[in-house]
Amino acid sequence: MSEFVLEAKGLSKSFQEAAVQTTVFTDVNLAIQPGEKVAIVGASGSGKSTLLHILAGLDQPDSGQVLLNGHSFSKEKGTLRGRLRNQYMGFVYQFHHLLPELTALENVMLPLRVRRTPAKEAQIKAEQLLERVGLADRMVHKPSELSGGERQRVAIARALITKPKCILADEPTGNLDDASADQVFQLLLELNQEFNTALVIVTHDLALAGKMDRQLRLSSGQLKEVL
Repeated sequence: MSEFVLEAKGLSKSFQEAAVQTTVFTDVNLAIQPGEKVAIVGASGSGKSTLLHILAGLDQPDSGQVLLNGHSFSKEKGTLRGRLRNQYMGFVYQFHHLLPELTALENVMLPLRVRRTPAKEAQIKAEQLLERVGLADRMVHKPSELSGGERQRVAIARALITKPKCILADEPTGNLDDASADQVFQLLLELNQEFNTALVIVTHDLALAGKMDRQLRLSSGQLKEVL
């Protein structure tokens, strides 16, 4: 088994629009250890979210590969890639992507239900996590009845419900006011330590990035460590 929970080896990505080919990044290499906190920073449009989506198996690189807990993640077919993602990875978006027709509790239960975990077992685990993120009294509320910070805490609980090896977060505080953003970020740091889950955050917030173990900057198609 690999000592890294997530690895990128020689990733390259470009987009073709009409006759114009735009290179997003080339030869990106990355290795994340268990429990490590890493920030990926860079200017708007530098390709940070594209890189995160490739690391999450939501997009494919033109070349190179992603390894997830030692598995050749990016080279697997969609169904198996989905299973590996469900088993080892959680994802938190800038916009929470909760299902509007479901309650907070039902949203958090979803990843376990995908695994065919019995409903009662999934419910108990979801209730425990929602209590942990401070939403014990909001479990039966739907997303439209929650504040932005509360919705993002539900999304974090959903990402953690499977006890993943790694959580990827794409600007998780970018859509929140300063107070809510600080609360959500502090919660992510606490849960990272509590669950020993590696945390990779894409952010434009340099103050937030400075609280991570490492910072990597994506600029001019190259990913380099900020020393």
